[in-house]
Amino acid sequence: MTPSDPGTKRHTRNVVLAGVLALAVGGCDATDPSPRYHGYIEADYVTLAAPEAGWLETRPAGKGEALAQGALVFTLESAREQAVLAEAGARLEEARRTLADLRKGARPEDLAVLEAQKGEAEAGLRLATLALGREKTLVATRASAQVRLDQARADEAAARARVARLEAELVQARLPARADQVAAAVATQNALEAARDQAAWRLAQRTITAPVAGRVEDTVREPGEWVEAGGAVVVLLPDAPWRVVFYVPEPARGGLRLGQGVGVSCDGCPAGLKATISRVASEAEYTPPVIYSLETRAKLVYRIEARLTGADTPTPGQPVDVEIGS
Repeated sequence: MTPSDPGTKRHTRNVVLAGVLALAVGGCDATDPSPRYHGYIEADYVTLAAPEAGWLETRPAGKGEALAQGALVFTLESAREQAVLAEAGARLEEARRTLADLRKGARPEDLAVLEAQKGEAEAGLRLATLALGREKTLVATRASAQVRLDQARADEAAARARVARLEAELVQARLPARADQVAAAVATQNALEAARDQAAWRLAQRTITAPVAGRVEDTVREPGEWVEAGGAVVVLLPDAPWRVVFYVPEPARGGLRLGQGVGVSCDGCPAGLKATISRVASEAEYTPPVIYSLETRAKLVYRIEARLTGADTPTPGQPVDVEIGS
């Protein structure tokens, strides 16, 4: 962790505050009807990182700038993802057109060709039928040989079969594709829709917006730098209300409950600040939590957290006084 890492900054600040707590907690009197404890303001920082590796393209907001919820925080270079999405969209459009074509049957132009061929075949059938009638008459009067009658019968049968075949082709051409072919085309379209959605999602991951309203506490990388997957880019401090953290000795812990109100005051803070206890630690710890000494090592305290109410509250890291029963 480098000195510029926001985690290091918070750790350093907590160490300093712990030194203050070491003196403050030891001076509290648990028998005071309205005991006061020293604490500090704490917030949950939001570290916005890159979901996937890439070059940092833009980062509009700088340190200290306010961001609304949903505001652009940074973008990663996305030429590859845009190309993949375009390809997926084109493949999906092709599959949709193929499915529509299978459901419609043959084109009107194709049907017209078959209709013309059928008319031609019907004309040939009529001619073959007339020829067969003549040959039957001639054979009956012995004016023609039996072989010519047989040939006429064969020609008439062939013409009739051609007409029947073309009629069947017309019926088939007017029908959509077989059910199995349509089902296969539908499955292909569904798969390509999923691929398109996945490509769109991956492209969206290259644009990061603020999940909550807040202020840019730190910027870890600058535009043009390579960001590995999961690499932090911006640290966001969400807007107030934040919470007060203070420590109480064991005799005072039993009198605290969740939802209990406490008073908060500090140098330069507006009067009448209130907070509501949101957490009472179940296990004791040494105080201060980071720095030990012979005088404080034997003293056990419990961490208490209280949510501040109202928007006009101290900023994180601000030392405060907490009054129980206020």
